[in-house]
Amino acid sequence: MAKPAQPRAAAKKAAPRKPASPRAQAATPKPAAAATTAPPISNRERPAEPQRYEASKEEMLEFYRQMLLIRRFEEKAGQLYGLGLIGGFCHLYIGQEAVAVGLQSALEVGKDSVITGYRDHGHMLAYGIDPKLIMAELTGRAAGISRGKGGSMHMFSVDHRFYGGHGIVGAQVSLGAGLAFKHKYSGDGGVAMAYFGDGAANQGQVYESFNMAELWKLPIIFVIENNQYAMGTSVNRASAEDQLYRRGESFRIPGIQVDGMDVLAVRGAAEEAVAWVRAGKGPILLELKTYRYRGHSMSDPAKYRSRDEVQSVRDKSDPIDHLKKELEAAGVSEDDLRKLEKDIRAIVTEAADFAEQSPEPEPEELYTDVLVGQY
Repeated sequence: MAKPAQPRAAAKKAAPRKPASPRAQAATPKPAAAATTAPPISNRERPAEPQRYEASKEEMLEFYRQMLLIRRFEEKAGQLYGLGLIGGFCHLYIGQEAVAVGLQSALEVGKDSVITGYRDHGHMLAYGIDPKLIMAELTGRAAGISRGKGGSMHMFSVDHRFYGGHGIVGAQVSLGAGLAFKHKYSGDGGVAMAYFGDGAANQGQVYESFNMAELWKLPIIFVIENNQYAMGTSVNRASAEDQLYRRGESFRIPGIQVDGMDVLAVRGAAEEAVAWVRAGKGPILLELKTYRYRGHSMSDPAKYRSRDEVQSVRDKSDPIDHLKKELEAAGVSEDDLRKLEKDIRAIVTEAADFAEQSPEPEPEELYTDVLVGQY
């Protein structure tokens, strides 16, 4: 006969734990005490906070004229591209006019150097280069500023110290550092201004240039034209640090963020930047928050953003309309502004006619300007 199941043994009670020895108690880590000291204050000198430029009525009229010239010139270039008179790539500057005009109005033509990427028509116009020569270059004519061989993306004027127009994203930043080195080496008192976009701000060669420029205290103003879209990608999606004026901090290059849709705010920032660099304090970085109304190039339908977004910027922040209101408040009549508009349209029409009537380069021109000298 089976034996009845035996009851389970009662679980043994755990023996009471002995108190830890004094040595063990001492080894037990304690929570860190809350920090009571404030973060260290940087002892590095920084430029003063820029103030909006107090322009005279005449200065505002000149800024307005230059921005309007760029806008109407670029609109005409878009038309000529659609007609097949401009070949290759064509990147328009519509919407960003206040950047080039505000910054370059603080430079000295023939003394200070300017270099940019392939969205370069506006920068050339803002530096006083003849619209006829620019339009002739766009259409590949012998009368063009680069004899028709550069086209939209590669324009130069040694007389104005304008060094392009470059198709390799970010390459102009290293070349700009070289221009700044030349200014310092020759002691001519000039500064270099190197423009690049929010997309190029992620290029490695940009940071190599930052490092060298600060080490050698080169007289250069690095300008990021942040138009919010690197080709078709929003800066917020492409850049882990989208406050691009901070990008120079690890190289001890001070940065300033500027409203790039307000030409007087841009000129105010340019005043501080030029004073900083001319004083021998080394490079400075400006981030200009701006916006382009057209696609990245003429072949870009810009489907990555809505029409409502573009129209909203036009309605609220257009740099030309904004300055027009200030001019009206300063006593400039509507008739005067209409006359200025008429004059600008006549200049642009004349430039387009000149370009269309100019001959194309001779085939032998292919072999000129390949090398600096004879070898």
